[in-house]
Amino acid sequence: MVQIPTKPLTLAEFLQLPETEPASEYINGQVIQKPMPQGKHSKLQGRLVTVINNIVEKPKIALALPELRCTFGGRSIVPDIAIFTWNRIPLDEEGDIANFFAAHPDWTIEILSPDQNQTKVISNILHCLNSGCQMGWLIDPAEKSVFAYPASQQPIFLQETEQLIPTPEFMADLKLSVGELFGWLKPGNI
Repeated sequence: MVQIPTKPLTLAEFLQLPETEPASEYINGQVIQKPMPQGKHSKLQGRLVTVINNIVEKPKIALALPELRCTFGGRSIVPDIAIFTWNRIPLDEEGDIANFFAAHPDWTIEILSPDQNQTKVISNILHCLNSGCQMGWLIDPAEKSVFAYPASQQPIFLQETEQLIPTPEFMADLKLSVGELFGWLKPGNI
């Protein structure tokens, strides 16, 4: 197990620490370890990454990446899903996807785990939005609800099964209802 220092760290010092499992984030000078994902969280995360990438990866519109460290604006966070538009995907000197992402995602998706602090998760979504992110989602499997956070707009609460969840403009082809999203929690539903 990695020891997390008790004295305040700088962002640069935090980035030198070995990765933890589950991931740790650097927020306002504090190191905070995320909770270990559980079944519902993992199912929704995996399915969303697949569905999003099936729509946007081949036409080179965007790319969805699970558990990707994004370091920007004085924080280093690990959204459950970070989606970057194609022209913003960092590349290394060989033209491959970079390992280090010093940028905000264009769309951030967080899925609450049972013991996770909702305030800290919302704080990360707002940090992304304040840095230029187009959309944030906060998915609560226990309540079968979604908060959508469009940039520069009021959050939208969705809980009715037929409600379509808003997406960023570059994801206009994704039509996903609350009922469909949480239907993925039933084994065999695709």
